[in-house]
Amino acid sequence: MGAEQLGFDGMPRRLYTCTPSRLNSWLDCPRRYRMTYLDRPMPPKGPPWAHNSVGASVHNALAGWWRLPVRERTPEAAGTLLARGWLTDGFRDEAQSAQWRERAREMTERYAAGLDPSDEPLGVERTVATRTDRIAVSGRIDRLDGRGAELVVVDYKTGRHILTSDDARGSLALAIYAVAAARVLRRPCHRVELHHLPSGEVAVWEHTDESLARHMRRAEQIAAEAAAADEAYKALPGGRPSTENRTRIPKPRAGEVEHAPYDELFPPRPSNLCSWCDFARHCPEGREAAPRKEPWAALPVDAG
Repeated sequence: MGAEQLGFDGMPRRLYTCTPSRLNSWLDCPRRYRMTYLDRPMPPKGPPWAHNSVGASVHNALAGWWRLPVRERTPEAAGTLLARGWLTDGFRDEAQSAQWRERAREMTERYAAGLDPSDEPLGVERTVATRTDRIAVSGRIDRLDGRGAELVVVDYKTGRHILTSDDARGSLALAIYAVAAARVLRRPCHRVELHHLPSGEVAVWEHTDESLARHMRRAEQIAAEAAAADEAYKALPGGRPSTENRTRIPKPRAGEVEHAPYDELFPPRPSNLCSWCDFARHCPEGREAAPRKEPWAALPVDAG
């Protein structure tokens, strides 16, 4: 039925269209989800993060490396791509940015040195999608390998924390990628890998059909909650509370985002994650739960 399925009442029911990021955003904080995906115009975000610049620069360099002719895929070429495409947003100053550019260059070259240039991936920055009777979900895989008859999902990580097999096992995104890749390419996919470039460690998990099915059921449950809130939000006049309700709620001051009318549907979920929220400036509960970090705070201390 295309993008719709029959509901219990016989009427078409539109699938909830999402990405793993959207689902995880709902889990982390419904208020942040609302400001990211529903409020228009979107509330202004805070300053960019330096660790995101590092991650994006490394991902872009590795994607570009696989697009080179095989004979040009050298570690030095990976480093050159990293330096050429270096992103400078979020660093304290030019000196810190330059220090991290060299650190990221070394990290990328070391990782590329461990790759076989002729072992062509089946996908690089490959978008895959799948659907169930409730959701239509899509996402982009850093790298999709073919190893024997099986597909393997590879995700690059550049953060400060070394990852474990539990991280790979519990990742909703990786499980969705595995299911979607298998359906798109019509090959089995059970193995997911987190490649932590700073340490060189690889966290691996071998899913079963049942464990992948559990993740998909979890995705459907999350989507059902988010979809119900989305529909309730749209039902408000102009996507906002009625005039009657608004008269009982103090108007926000200039520059503030109105939360009270929506908090029953999109409650804040204060935690230590609030320090890293792009919308912290608009969230009193989040600012109280955890002070805002400097844009370069997620970079390891020993690297400045």
